[in-house]
Amino acid sequence: MIALSWPQVSARRLERAGLGAEPAGTGPAEAVAAMCGAHAQVTAAAEVSVGLRLAGATRAHVRAALRPGGELVRTYGPRGTVHVLPARDLAWWVSALSSLPPGRNPHAPSVRLTPDQTERVVAAITEAVAADELTVDELNDRVVDLAGPWAGDLVVPAFGGHWPRWRQVMHLAAHRGAFVFGAGRGRKVTYTAPPAAAPAEDGLGELVRGYLTAYGPATPEQFAQWAGGPVRWAARAFEGAGLEEVLFEGRPAWVVAGDTAVPDEPPRGVRLLPYFDAYVVAGRPRELLYPGAAAARALNRGQAGNFPVLLVDGVVAGVWHQRRSGDRLHVTVEPLHDLGPARERELEERVERLGEVLEARPRLTIGTVTVGAHA
Repeated sequence: MIALSWPQVSARRLERAGLGAEPAGTGPAEAVAAMCGAHAQVTAAAEVSVGLRLAGATRAHVRAALRPGGELVRTYGPRGTVHVLPARDLAWWVSALSSLPPGRNPHAPSVRLTPDQTERVVAAITEAVAADELTVDELNDRVVDLAGPWAGDLVVPAFGGHWPRWRQVMHLAAHRGAFVFGAGRGRKVTYTAPPAAAPAEDGLGELVRGYLTAYGPATPEQFAQWAGGPVRWAARAFEGAGLEEVLFEGRPAWVVAGDTAVPDEPPRGVRLLPYFDAYVVAGRPRELLYPGAAAARALNRGQAGNFPVLLVDGVVAGVWHQRRSGDRLHVTVEPLHDLGPARERELEERVERLGEVLEARPRLTIGTVTVGAHA
């Protein structure tokens, strides 16, 4: 059995996820595919995640790729959170995510939808967006008309108020392929029909192989945590995906069969990753990616992504924050250890690149970040 060390795996993951010496791909779809989806709960962070992985790209390139008919779509992805995905791959993502067993419903029994009501809501959403791009209020009116008045009951607690009953299955409807996010209308979010595509076979196998290509070796438990599903579901997915067992730091883990190559050199270099970058969200074991003081400073109750992070030689070695004022971008980086002159110069280059992506003039300060974790 092939044995792989953390430095080997760290270098491999950086290269695969577009954070090595070369960009992840020639365009936005290739970069996002290499990341196995870009977390987009914070839209500006997603633009940085993708833009940094493309030579010479700016946030404008990412936004253009997200326009109707573009290379990318925005929808609910792993863990029921908003993600940017390649439009060309949406069919197998839908196939994979729709296989997730229902999770624990956090709402009171009086709030929950019955299985029949759930199916009626998903069908209503699908029909509502088939011909129109709708704001959430417009979608609400259509769903209530199509499914029944009960769908509009204001019973779902949300942000100090209440949402209509049907809203609790939005992520499920997206996982079924009912809608994707639209271009937006001013500051209002919109929903629209997904791009037409034939149903995909073995979408779950594609997802497992894509995840392991980017972030393997990994275990079914780690895949389940990333995808937001139960371990039994993940274990069954691993069984049929064409995988190979290896030893990763002395413990069993899996890669795609035959995909055991690693770079010749250990990871080197400085990187800045924004909120919820896919690399840190998917990266496990946490204790290897966030060694020592990094776990206390850059994780939020064990959750990755709540802080933008500084990577040094493949591990989290600090946090950073940006503040924009007009066309100026003030970037504060808090390293956990002394960087030394060579790495400080590389950090300055990374900050310059960040400014290019955000179409701003950056200024670097090395000091304490006083902003807390993102919710």
